Amino acid sequence: MQVVDANGARIPLVGLGTWDLRGRTCARIVEQALRLGYRHIDTAEMYDNEREVGEGLRASGVNRNEVFVTTKIWPSHFAPRELERTAKECLVRLRLTEVDLLLLHWPNPDIPLSETLGALCRIKQAGLARHIGVSNFTVALVEEAVKIASEPLVCNQIEMHPFLDQSKVIAVCRAHGMAIVAYSPIARGNAKNDAVLARIGQAHGKTAAQVCLRWLVQQNIAVIPRTSKVERLEENLAIFDFELSADEMTEIAKLARRGGRLVDYAYSGTPKWD
Repeated sequence: MQVVDANGARIPLVGLGTWDLRGRTCARIVEQALRLGYRHIDTAEMYDNEREVGEGLRASGVNRNEVFVTTKIWPSHFAPRELERTAKECLVRLRLTEVDLLLLHWPNPDIPLSETLGALCRIKQAGLARHIGVSNFTVALVEEAVKIASEPLVCNQIEMHPFLDQSKVIAVCRAHGMAIVAYSPIARGNAKNDAVLARIGQAHGKTAAQVCLRWLVQQNIAVIPRTSKVERLEENLAIFDFELSADEMTEIAKLARRGGRLVDYAYSGTPKWD
């Protein structure tokens, strides 16, 4: 599995997103993904499926050291003591001694970032997370976080697909050696409805969704598409046997438009969607 190197972390370029996967379906999909060759699994406290993700990991028979496991802590638990307590609870549910990457799920303006990041760094120093990072941070917040953190921040997990221009956030992250991990990389299934992506896919014998994913990984951006279908697991992994031309990459980038964002959130304890 190809990886992106970021501040000491080696993050597999293709992972499985598990938002909205529950119960036996979640455990089965995680198990199947790992058996197919996935080595990157993404979950979160808020997804309420960490227990099932852990079950799928164990059922797969894949060595724990070969799998990059990410989880995220919800903003209502960003006070330092709560953050540390919640991180330990995540590990209990996953039945792991450490996660590979622990992220702040969304910014929380009600709690000073310096306090939250101080606690996040202590969690890493205590050996509960091999790496730490952020999610849904803006340019200004990334700059602030990097100045505050006493440990390297390895990624910013953000909504990223051809219909949303995230070039400014990508640039600031790369300036600080941080990776981008793209959630909703096929725009919640909307990629299949785009004529440009379909035409380019046809030229390569691929689907529009595969073109989306290839466009991202070709920029060294990790992707975590979510699916509940085994056949989609295979499709999402089959993106390393073709290459998009420079012209195709540019044409896809031009699909970005105002209103292209699918996920929005203003801290009130509840997300609009994620």
